[in-house]
Amino acid sequence: MIKSCPCGRELPLSECCGPFLDGQKRPQTAEDLMRSRYTAHVVKNIGYLRDTLSPKQQLFFDALAVARFAGENHWTGLTVINVLKGGRSDREGTVLFEAKYLTGGRLRTHRELSRFRKRAGMWYYEEALPEE
Repeated sequence: MIKSCPCGRELPLSECCGPFLDGQKRPQTAEDLMRSRYTAHVVKNIGYLRDTLSPKQQLFFDALAVARFAGENHWTGLTVINVLKGGRSDREGTVLFEAKYLTGGRLRTHRELSRFRKRAGMWYYEEALPEE
């Protein structure tokens, strides 16, 4: 069982991303959603990854492929580099992050600038953007 939250905050999983993954709470910021989505990859909560995608993208979500990707990799850390907007009162925000993982005996880094949008009070992952 994972005790500390994989998202990098110095809180137990049960006090950080755990309540989001369990459906007890909703992320209040774009960064919270991004961190909880990373944690969902670590703990292989594929349903959460689907449910936090923009509703249009949910139609094309391949749960088996995502589960395979999450299962084939050992996630080793998350670094949030920059957050632009995405606060409690915003409707849109971006988060630049790096997620490190081991795959095939090699350490890799996934770097992404993600766009998030809030709809009906809930944050959703929209897309990866090109870095400027």
